[in-house]
Amino acid sequence: MSQFSLTTPVRHFYRNLIYRTGIEYNQKNLERSTIFFAPHQDDETLGCGGTIIRKKQAGADVKIVFMTDGSQSHAHLMPPNQLKLIRAKEAIAAAKKMGVSEEDVIFLEVKDGTLEQNFDSTMEKVTEIFFKFLPEEIFIPYSQDGVSDHNATNQIVLSALKGCQASVTIYEYPVWYWNHLPWTSFGGAWTNLGGSPKKILSDLKNSVIADFNLLYKFKYFVDIEQVLTTKIAAINEHKSQMTQLNNHPKWLTLGDVSNGEFIECFLQKKEIFYRYHLIMGEVKNK
Repeated sequence: MSQFSLTTPVRHFYRNLIYRTGIEYNQKNLERSTIFFAPHQDDETLGCGGTIIRKKQAGADVKIVFMTDGSQSHAHLMPPNQLKLIRAKEAIAAAKKMGVSEEDVIFLEVKDGTLEQNFDSTMEKVTEIFFKFLPEEIFIPYSQDGVSDHNATNQIVLSALKGCQASVTIYEYPVWYWNHLPWTSFGGAWTNLGGSPKKILSDLKNSVIADFNLLYKFKYFVDIEQVLTTKIAAINEHKSQMTQLNNHPKWLTLGDVSNGEFIECFLQKKEIFYRYHLIMGEVKNK
């Protein structure tokens, strides 16, 4: 039996359970001013693209902040400075597809993979951005997303907001957190069937915990079924991540991750979020 057929029924079960037990995002809140913080150029489109589109359709003031410069995703195959320029252009093109103007896209340009090392200086920039725009809502990657720049983005933004005693609603979105069983066959234990029983059991345990969090933490969802086609068009604007720019066999794309199952996680009809509030810099309802 193939890995796909092993996981697909369980995936459908979990998806239906998430949809049935979730709480739909209040339609009135679509008009709220919002800043979407993305570790890299494409994370905002993958994790929140449909929500961005719906907010812009509702007339919301939306800003997108990219924390890193995108220079390292394929630096072994293309000069980093060239890749940096390409990914910035792609990010702007994707934003426009979602209804966000170039003027509302902000690049902090921290080198890929170094957010942790540049924590304080980046936090200062985020603080300035918050005071300049005073958004009602903030979207950031999930705190345990599993990639250093993603986890660091979460901590940098939260530290900045707490430091300036902000009152704002936070929505955390998963990206790489999807890369586990049953959502992707190759992100968990099936990859290590030839490994030790201890390793297999550890991967299975991590997958169960991750699914538990998706079910019981990520209780809020935005229905994006009517704008999914536009979201897909925006995702495809990130050409360096979706296609082989130079036809080099080692130029990996998002479609290569887990044989395409990873990218499918972002093509669902609902985007899910972990929501809580900051009141004068203090976390409430978490």
